[in-house]
Amino acid sequence: MQAWLDTALQLLSLPQYGLSTLFVASFISATLLPIGSEPVLFGLLKLNPDLFWQAVAVATMGNTLGGALDWWIGYGAHKVADKYRHSKHHTRVLAWLERLGPKACLLSWLPLVGDPLCAVAGWLRLPFWPCLLYMAIGKFLRYLLMTAALLYVFPS
Repeated sequence: MQAWLDTALQLLSLPQYGLSTLFVASFISATLLPIGSEPVLFGLLKLNPDLFWQAVAVATMGNTLGGALDWWIGYGAHKVADKYRHSKHHTRVLAWLERLGPKACLLSWLPLVGDPLCAVAGWLRLPFWPCLLYMAIGKFLRYLLMTAALLYVFPS
């Protein structure tokens, strides 16, 4: 297993795979897997500073599509969620999300809660396209601000 992981990491770290690797890392990090794409974005920009806007756009696109996958997973997850329907915390969170509607997906950039938020938006059957738009806005702002801050703190 370790040899396979080492080979995969070597392949993904090659400069010619930069933007595609960033897309895959951003997509995977937006699913419910606890993987961050910011180090990949930062590393790519340290190697290729001229790719700033392209890299932010690719990271945003990958992360937004991962959020869309979360939405669809949530959309089909009614049976699992019915098990927890009667908990007090569950009822409060659902009421908050229903009140905010698709705008709640602006918070999809938050660590730990953002990706499940996208799944819950799908479970609640909030409108897909407005949710996707708000996810994209939140994720774009996260990548833009975090990358600009990291490049400011760690200049070339």
